[in-house]
Amino acid sequence: MPVRPIVMFPDPRLTSPAAEVTSFDATLAALADDLLDTMRDAPGIGITAPHLGLLHRLVVIELPNDTEAGDTEADHPEGVRIYVNPRITWSSDDTVIHEEGSISMPGVSEEVERPARIRLTWQDLTGAAHEAEADGLLAICLQHEIDQLDGIFWTRRLSKLRRDRLHKRYEKMRKAGSR
Repeated sequence: MPVRPIVMFPDPRLTSPAAEVTSFDATLAALADDLLDTMRDAPGIGITAPHLGLLHRLVVIELPNDTEAGDTEADHPEGVRIYVNPRITWSSDDTVIHEEGSISMPGVSEEVERPARIRLTWQDLTGAAHEAEADGLLAICLQHEIDQLDGIFWTRRLSKLRRDRLHKRYEKMRKAGSR
C-alpha cells in the first residue's frame, strides 16, 4: 500500500470534525492499510484519516511493546489496532501526564494531561461493534486520535501560553528547514 502525503499543521482539515464512516468495504480497508504504512513511515504510533486530509472517523494505532499497552483486548494481530467511528463513553477522574506530538507537526512535543482510563465503542473494518476499556499509553493515544476526529488538534489541550510558545517553536523549525 502506498505511503500518502501527511497534511501539515496549520491545515484547517486538522481542526475539522470527521464524518461517520458508513461504507465498510474494500476502499475502507485499503485506506486503513495506507494509514498504517504512512504512520510507520512518518514514524508515529497513531494516525487518523484527517492526517491525510480525509475527514472520515478512522484511526490506526500501533504501539511499541503492544502487549503492555494496557488494553483488555487480545485480538489485535501484530499490535495494529483499527478503530472505525470510535467514541469515548466514559473517562476516569484520575489523570496522567504524557508527552504528546503529531505527525502533522513533527519535531515538537509537550506534556498533556488526560484521563488515565477510558471506555470506548467503535466498529471494526467489517462494521461489527465493539466496546472496551483502555489505560496506559493506549488510553492516551486513543484520546489524542479521537480528539483529532472531533476537530480538536492536540495543542488545544495546552494552556494558551504553552500553545503559543509551541506554535512559535514549530514555525521557527519549519522556516529553518525550508531554507
